[in-house]
Amino acid sequence: MSDLHDSHGLRPVSPASLAVPLGGWRGTLHRSIQLMKPITWFAPGWAFLCGAIASGGLGWELQPLGRLLIGVLMAGPILTGLSQVVNDYCDRDVDAINEPQRLIPSGQVTLRHVYMLTAILTWMGCSIALGLGREVALFVGIGLFCAISYSARPIRGKRNGWIGNALVAISYEGLAWMAGHAAFAPLTAESVAIALLYSIGAHGIMTVNDFKSIVGDTRMGIRSIPVQYGKQTAARLVVITMGVAQIGVIGLLLYWGNPISAGVVALLLALQSIPNVRFIRDPEHNEVFFNATAIMLFVWGMMAAAIGLAG
Repeated sequence: MSDLHDSHGLRPVSPASLAVPLGGWRGTLHRSIQLMKPITWFAPGWAFLCGAIASGGLGWELQPLGRLLIGVLMAGPILTGLSQVVNDYCDRDVDAINEPQRLIPSGQVTLRHVYMLTAILTWMGCSIALGLGREVALFVGIGLFCAISYSARPIRGKRNGWIGNALVAISYEGLAWMAGHAAFAPLTAESVAIALLYSIGAHGIMTVNDFKSIVGDTRMGIRSIPVQYGKQTAARLVVITMGVAQIGVIGLLLYWGNPISAGVVALLLALQSIPNVRFIRDPEHNEVFFNATAIMLFVWGMMAAAIGLAG
């Protein structure tokens, strides 16, 4: 449900980053959105959409489309934004040393602001979830627990790459997918299986974000996958994890009699081979390329699998 993977590297403070913040309600709204990190909203919203499609209950009528829109809003901006706020709040003491230009340690956002924003987003997310059904509310509750467990002590799962990435991956993909399905039709074992496989693949994707912060993570005692195993081994683990998950999806789709969807996912997996090789050779300098190619192909595979389940 969150990026929750910000860099912990040491950076110089730029004068522009410490500029006097905007005042009034526009400034408050602007800083709130910054704290919620819009770049992180896509993945859970997309997973919710895929789950809704996989349910077979999504139509072109106004009512289901409106239900879909509010569900994507819940999964993306509201709940993912909430998890980002929680993460920055829990990291405020460390950020005050390593990244004092960030919103909370720089004083651009007060703790009162954080508390109010957290309360508003929690209320909005839980209210929408209850409106979409009890199963959706259950998945949202589990997702909130994962977000808190990732950032807050005593668990603070982000200290270990295996645990932290798992908490993020299940929230990003699995729980959002299952919530999307449950919002439109009773959840099926097939949909749960695909959601869990894509969560495994997302565990690898989460590791991609850690290559840029190896030095900072090492200094702070955060045992990310690259810190534990080195760049090349970690890059191979990323590619293997994503590939194994997609092979599992292909196998299940074939077993369930969905050869077209299985073929599309297989083609998208094959196209990932070039960015995979480049990423393994030099993960730090090919991170952006890998995100724009391999991960985007992985994401479109989710949609192909969802359409296959709906058929």
